[in-house]
Amino acid sequence: MRAHEPVLFDEVMAALAPRAGGRYVDGTLGNAGHAAGILERSSPDGRLLGIDLDPYALQLAGEALAMYGERVMVVHGSFAHLGDIARECRLTPVDGIILDLGLSSMQLAQAERGFSFQSDGPLDMRFDPSADTTADDLVNTLPADELADVLYQYGDERMSRRIARAIVNARPVRTTAELADVVARAVGRRGRIHPATRTFMALRIAVNDELEVLRQGLAQAVDVLAPGGRLAVIAFHSLEDHVVKNYLRERASAGVLGLATRRPLQASEAERGSNPRSRSAKLRVVEKLAAEASPAAN
Repeated sequence: MRAHEPVLFDEVMAALAPRAGGRYVDGTLGNAGHAAGILERSSPDGRLLGIDLDPYALQLAGEALAMYGERVMVVHGSFAHLGDIARECRLTPVDGIILDLGLSSMQLAQAERGFSFQSDGPLDMRFDPSADTTADDLVNTLPADELADVLYQYGDERMSRRIARAIVNARPVRTTAELADVVARAVGRRGRIHPATRTFMALRIAVNDELEVLRQGLAQAVDVLAPGGRLAVIAFHSLEDHVVKNYLRERASAGVLGLATRRPLQASEAERGSNPRSRSAKLRVVEKLAAEASPAAN
């Protein structure tokens, strides 16, 4: 039994096609749903390395995967260092890698983590609680123009300057509820989506440097894939999907990768109905091409 059924589970399993004796990496272990599926399908001796920045998630995932014994290794770290970690664990080259980007429902539900304005909590937003910078630091120390740039660049927030000025004028802003209220009063309610949604996303991306981590992680993942090995990446918003699409297409143009999906795969109507989080998910899959043989000497 897998610990948790994540977004696009069946599509990821079909893309990676886990097999006995294979070597796999889940670079965003989270609730271990994809990892458990890979381990089930690669029995009896497939191995998996699970990486996550969140120590709480890592603990729960480790407990959920304990039944697989020595077939699984769980490491606290960032998938920005995926290749280095895999080499340290002597698990290269790799036959399949999954990166499921963004937040988990578990993280959103933990008010003390500060990821959501649905319940009040401190402005934290760190995936790794030992990291230096919190959302509180950005909200309460950045000059208005720099804060506006963060909201616009990472949240595509068209009202970024108005929101930034309102935040600066309301300082100190210490909780998620306070921040959501400041944003709502600054721009008003616009439709069904809460006006602070983009602000929270932008701050989270900035706090965790998510786009740079993604760029580094993609490069490391491609580097450690075996010829014929596959990388599957699930993105949930346009910024990260843009990074994924451009990098994978660039490496495909260079002859390093083959595009297993010309267009991103999306959740079925049934999955979108049962799991609202899946509605924005896009899955892209690539395959590592075999290295070209060196020309024979004359």
